[in-house]
Amino acid sequence: MNDLAALSQIIRDRGWNIYRIARISEDGTVEEETLQKGNRCTNVYSIAKAFCVAAAGVLYDEGKWSPDEKILSVLGNEVCATPAEGWSDVTLDHLLRHRCGMPGGFLDIDAEDPSVFGRDYLSYALSQPLLCPPDTQRSYSDGAYYLIGRAVEKKAGMPLDLFLRERIMEPLGFGEVAWSRCPQGHAMGATGLYLRAGDTVKLGGLWLKGGEWQGERLLSREWIDLTLERGYEFNPVGSRGGYGKGGMYGQMLLVLPHEGCALAWQGHDGAAKSELCSICAE
Repeated sequence: MNDLAALSQIIRDRGWNIYRIARISEDGTVEEETLQKGNRCTNVYSIAKAFCVAAAGVLYDEGKWSPDEKILSVLGNEVCATPAEGWSDVTLDHLLRHRCGMPGGFLDIDAEDPSVFGRDYLSYALSQPLLCPPDTQRSYSDGAYYLIGRAVEKKAGMPLDLFLRERIMEPLGFGEVAWSRCPQGHAMGATGLYLRAGDTVKLGGLWLKGGEWQGERLLSREWIDLTLERGYEFNPVGSRGGYGKGGMYGQMLLVLPHEGCALAWQGHDGAAKSELCSICAE
C-alpha cells in the first residue's frame, strides 16, 4: 500500500506519533500529509548517513573517490594524533559498511554527552582501539559516518553539507536544511540533519530513478547499484524488492520500486516503524 491518504488514516487510527508522511512518484511528484502540528524541519537522525552515501557517489562518479582507499591516506594532514593500531588498514568501504572494527554506537551525539569527545572528534575517534580487524564483523556506529563525512569534505574541498547542497539538494529543489557540526565546525555526517519530510523523500526518488532527477543525472546507475549491492545504508524491506534507511525515534525513508514510489515519514514512535514498513512494502 502506498496511497498517502490511506496511510495517513491508518496512522491516525492507530494513534502513532508520526508528524508527517510524504510520497514521491516516479515522475517526481511529491505529496505530503501533515498529521500533527510541529516544526517543518525535523532531525532525521541516521537517515543523514544515506545523504553521506549520495555525496560519496558524486565523488565516485567524478573519479575522486574509491571505496578501496584507506581512510588515513584520504585524511592526510587532517590526522593530528597517532591513530590506534589497525586504523591503517581501514578503507572507506569498511566505514560505509560499518565493518571497520569500531565499537557499536560510538560517537553518538544523540545518546551520549558530546562533551566527553573533546573538541577534536577526529583524533578522539582514531585514538580508539579497534575491537577487531577490519571486515571481520559488522558494528553499527555514528563514528564510521563522521569519518565518511570528513573524507567527503577532504575530497570535495568544501564542507560536506555545502557540497551536498550544491550537488544534490539544490538540484532536487530542497527548502531549508541544517546539519549539526562538531566543535571544530565539521558536519556530523552520521546524524543531526534537519529536513522537511517532502525533501527527505526526494533522496528516495533519486534512488528510485537510478540516479536521475527530471532528466538530469545526479548519480550514476553504477553507484546506485553498488550502494544496494554492498548495503551502503539502504537495507532490504519486505519481500518485494523494497529497501530503506531508518533513523532514531522512527524516522524512515522507504523506496518501493515495485510500487513506483518512495515514502518518508517523521515522528517520535520507533515501535510504529516496522509495522508501517510492513504495511507499505508488502
